[in-house]
Amino acid sequence: MEVLISEVGPRDGLQSIAQILPTEAKKKWISMAWEAGVREIEVGSFVPAKLLPQLADTAEIVRYATQIEGLTIAALVPNARGAADAIAAGAHKITLPLSCSETHSLANLRRTHAQVIEEARRIGELIRELPEGERPHFEGSLSTAFGCTLEGEVPQAKVLELAEALLEAGCDEVGLADTTGYADPRSVQTMIRALWSAFGKGALTGIHLHNTRGLGIANAFAAFEAGLTTFDSSLGGIGGCPFAPGASGNIVTEDLVFMFEAMGVKTGIDLEALFAVREYLQGVIGDEPLYGFAPLAGLPLGFTPATIDRTGATE
Repeated sequence: MEVLISEVGPRDGLQSIAQILPTEAKKKWISMAWEAGVREIEVGSFVPAKLLPQLADTAEIVRYATQIEGLTIAALVPNARGAADAIAAGAHKITLPLSCSETHSLANLRRTHAQVIEEARRIGELIRELPEGERPHFEGSLSTAFGCTLEGEVPQAKVLELAEALLEAGCDEVGLADTTGYADPRSVQTMIRALWSAFGKGALTGIHLHNTRGLGIANAFAAFEAGLTTFDSSLGGIGGCPFAPGASGNIVTEDLVFMFEAMGVKTGIDLEALFAVREYLQGVIGDEPLYGFAPLAGLPLGFTPATIDRTGATE
């Protein structure tokens, strides 16, 4: 069995801290992650620099990262203009966030549900104008799908309604995002089954989880048991949504990879090499705290990751 770990630290992690990481440091982080076996990285967001100066160099980062053969480059876009910039830079995958809580949508994107859906339609049109082999994968992210710190409970019916609207607007698939850390394992599995029942398994393959209340890894396991195969995570657990009060960081890439490898599920990622990426990031990120248990405890004696075969060769 195999899963895809999508590293979102260079976008979701860096957007949430005050420090602006130098462009060259970001490039080295990405290249080291690739060498460790990471095969998908969300490298930035095409938002105005005045709003997120931490990500002002996203176009340059995308152009650099797309030169790494075999690495899928993802970028978040807030609207059609951002999507056009992402396409011009060469991003392989673009994600448009749609907050299921309209209050959060207004705080995060300053747009209503209807306005975001219209942006999705415009992005879909942009993509369809491209030659078939040059079209980026287009995902509509269902943010705050499990609840919102600003609005409270988000009804499942609203999530399904918005998922249908995104797919009809031109998204290739939707993604589940527990932006505020409200999810629990049962609600994760219930939501996955509801979306699959309504739109088919091809409409949802990935999930973005936060560890706000300590359930991030448990929720990832529940999603895996339900059948999802793509998991967002952030090196050192940095990040979180700046427009959702109390929504602390993402699940820790190192811990997530360790869990899967310990279970015999291949991630393609070398844990020791991943720990080295963490050490590099800690050195350039200053006093910003990094989280996680596996890198602090180290690997158990005699531990054989699923990604390493019995001869010691990486698969």
